[in-house]
Amino acid sequence: MVNVVKGSMIKCDPAVIQYLVYLDDTLAFGEKFILHKLDEQHLFVQSSAVSMIKEKLQEQIDRISYDSTQTK
Repeated sequence: MVNVVKGSMIKCDPAVIQYLVYLDDTLAFGEKFILHKLDEQHLFVQSSAVSMIKEKLQEQIDRISYDSTQTK
C-alpha cells in the first residue's frame, strides 16, 4: 500500500536541523511537523508548518544576534 503525503523539503545546516528536531520533539507547534529526516541537510516537513518554522528561526536568530549599532 502506498502512503502519499504532501509536504515541503527544507535544506539547511545540521545545527538548524537539530533545532527543528527539538521543536518537533517538544511539539512547539502543537503537533509533529517533521514527516521524514532525509539526511544531515534535508528535512521533509508539513507544508503548513513552513511559515511557522521561518518565524521560529527568525526569533532564534534575533535572540542570539548582536547588533553593534545599539548603544548602551
